[in-house]
Amino acid sequence: MSGDFVRVASLTDLPEGTLLGVVTPRGERVCLVNDAGEIHALADECPHQGFAMSSGELVGEHRIECVWHGAIFDCRTGAVCRGPADTPLPRYAVRVDKGDILVRDGRTGDRP
Repeated sequence: MSGDFVRVASLTDLPEGTLLGVVTPRGERVCLVNDAGEIHALADECPHQGFAMSSGELVGEHRIECVWHGAIFDCRTGAVCRGPADTPLPRYAVRVDKGDILVRDGRTGDRP
């Protein structure tokens, strides 16, 4: 059912400071981010040209960079910090339960 939380990875799959691309049961590509122990989930597709955000890296505090053209986004909100992208990354609600990373199967839009 849409909106339910689903397991997409183990916390051990996402060491601090890394990104991980996963796919939900509905086929949505999600980029997980471990930002100093805080887990975030964003669309795994740069809005600039569609390349995988999970191929990028954390750069500075709370920022992820698309490896392809250098767009930078706030991993907490999805907001664009530097172009060429001009559209925010959609976010997914995420939680950790007993070492499992769960995301809501469906984007959160502007909601936290």
